[in-house]
Amino acid sequence: MTNGREFDKQGMYEIRIKGTLDRAWSDWFGGFNITPQGDSETLLIGPVADQSALHGLLSKIRDLGLPLLLVKRIDAEEAESNQSNRKSLSDTDRI
Repeated sequence: MTNGREFDKQGMYEIRIKGTLDRAWSDWFGGFNITPQGDSETLLIGPVADQSALHGLLSKIRDLGLPLLLVKRIDAEEAESNQSNRKSLSDTDRI
């Protein structure tokens, strides 16, 4: 069992919400990558300084009235993989 201290450090997070956010919201969400998904969902991926910053980010989502579907701490490899997949989808969207 852990005391939770390892989560009070900077980490990458994947957050999925119900609703569609435009990529222009990225600055408001601290530079998170924002990718609209199918089924009126949006994926946000980016770094979070600590648990306090995470709660602040989740408060912004709550204040917009967007239902929270997933909050997941991810490693750097998973974040890079997700970004590569999103770029591939963006390229496909332009066809």
